[in-house]
Amino acid sequence: MNTLFSHVTQVPRDPILGLNELFQADSRPNKINLGVGVYYDEQGHMPLLEVVKHTEAQLAEHSAAKGYLPIDGIQNYNKGAQQLLLGKDASAIHQERAVTIQSLGGTGALRLGADFLKMVVPNAVVAISNPSWENHRALFEKAGFEVVEYPYYDSQTQNLDIEGMLHSLEQLAPQSIVVLHACCHNPTGIDPTFEQWQRIAQVLKEKQLIPFMDIAYQGFGDGLDEDAKAVRYLAELNIPMLISSSFSKSFALYGERVGALTVLTSTAEQSPKVLSQLKRMARTNYSNPPTHGAQIVNLVLNEPSRFAAWEAELSQMRLRIRTMRQQLVAKLAEHGVKKDMSFILDQQGMFSYSGLTQAQAQRLRDEDAIYLLDTGRICVAALNEDNLDTVATAIARVMADS
Repeated sequence: MNTLFSHVTQVPRDPILGLNELFQADSRPNKINLGVGVYYDEQGHMPLLEVVKHTEAQLAEHSAAKGYLPIDGIQNYNKGAQQLLLGKDASAIHQERAVTIQSLGGTGALRLGADFLKMVVPNAVVAISNPSWENHRALFEKAGFEVVEYPYYDSQTQNLDIEGMLHSLEQLAPQSIVVLHACCHNPTGIDPTFEQWQRIAQVLKEKQLIPFMDIAYQGFGDGLDEDAKAVRYLAELNIPMLISSSFSKSFALYGERVGALTVLTSTAEQSPKVLSQLKRMARTNYSNPPTHGAQIVNLVLNEPSRFAAWEAELSQMRLRIRTMRQQLVAKLAEHGVKKDMSFILDQQGMFSYSGLTQAQAQRLRDEDAIYLLDTGRICVAALNEDNLDTVATAIARVMADS
């Protein structure tokens, strides 16, 4: 028995969480973390939204015993999540073709959906964008799928390689699974235009591919309804699909693990059967979801005054990120960067594919205590008036030396 774990190998650090560990261990007083995917306010703090604070206070006043939730979570929460994604008048909702189950964040929704698809289409291939969120590959491989990549980012134009993407999707076998970022693509910040989404949808429908939409940043691009446009368009085409959604960023409820998995079926008769399978998978994994964060989101999504307050706060976060993009581009030019960096302004959401190389990112960590991913991904939401000039000066220097 002393040799039971002797063959266990060391796993490399997670590209994102591992970077955060290095940041925490850095003793330099002026260190800056641009790697972690968290929204920070102008003071560099993770915010507690006012609507969340007030809702929590109300819940505390009416505290009750902490009993188990149903396996699929709070029903009104699931209804609110559906309507936020699809719109209140969505035909999929009225035709009872939308099935939603509360999940352990967006990651939990992805894994639950992956396990469900492994039962439905066990021999399918999963296609993810190149690049994509690092955990996409690991999640689907752990579920037993072969994972391939489709072209997405064109490093020459710093834009979407739409022709390469479409060509690659056209080569996939029917019932292949295609993981798509519905908005605010992580890590690039580059989203298809609506016209490009229409072309993507045509290929999905003609090739009978299975879209798995990941929408972790609804509201951080152009707005709640605008950011759901691709999801709603595919839904109106009656394409069966899965949608992973998260409230971690939009409510700043990172540690509460509040997400949802929504499955769009072809008929109302299929929906209860799909839900029964999802509940069985949840039961044998984590039994039932946590209460607190979902209670907050439930109240906000389903009470008009709270919803309006949340939407206003979310708008402020979105506009601050946009301002930081503008100021970063201006500061880089001010500090002598000759390259046209205006592509940063066209990107959406919390992240920017800056074009920095792995060597440049390493220099920023070693020489300036500025932490970003080796891919050059920057969390724009971590920039503020106090650190912006420092960051721009350091980036300009490493770019000039290359």
